[in-house]
Amino acid sequence: MSKQDAAKKAEQQAEQAAETEKEKDCNAAEQPQAETPGDAQLKKLQEQLEQSAADLAKQKDLLLRTAAEYDNYRKRTEREKTMVYTDAAADTIEKVLPVCDNLERALAQQGGTVEDFRKGVEMVLTQLNGTLEKMGVTAIGQQGEPFDPEVHNAVSHIEDENLGENVVAEVLQKGYRIGDRIIRHAMVQVAN
Repeated sequence: MSKQDAAKKAEQQAEQAAETEKEKDCNAAEQPQAETPGDAQLKKLQEQLEQSAADLAKQKDLLLRTAAEYDNYRKRTEREKTMVYTDAAADTIEKVLPVCDNLERALAQQGGTVEDFRKGVEMVLTQLNGTLEKMGVTAIGQQGEPFDPEVHNAVSHIEDENLGENVVAEVLQKGYRIGDRIIRHAMVQVAN
């Protein structure tokens, strides 16, 4: 065999190999590839990722709704608190207004004696104390009672043999409470 024949034969073999390769590629393109274990795992992971993304979106929506509900609740309770305070203040003022009316009438009176004026002021004070009592307000601090720092504010101290130790010698300004809450401590002078 000559070199030419050998070259021709090699060329034919190369062409044949190329055609065989082309046929394999065509057949591979026509036939779907069989799934490998890695492809199945990838598909499963993609499904899990999609499910996790859906769950995350659901939870995010729930969180936003809960935050909005809480914000609405906070605003509503703030409005209700303001309304309760306003209503309580209005009720209190409504009960005190008759006392103010009587004081204005007393000031509008012309003439009269000092004794008449004093009686009028005493009547207004009685009316005011009655109003406070109806609202549950009680006066605290009486002369002779034991000193209690929870309800008394000691502003001075005296030595008096007639009074016991830590006894209220004099009430300089009454204190007031409503229920268990001290509105104002009684200003007192304490003995011994």
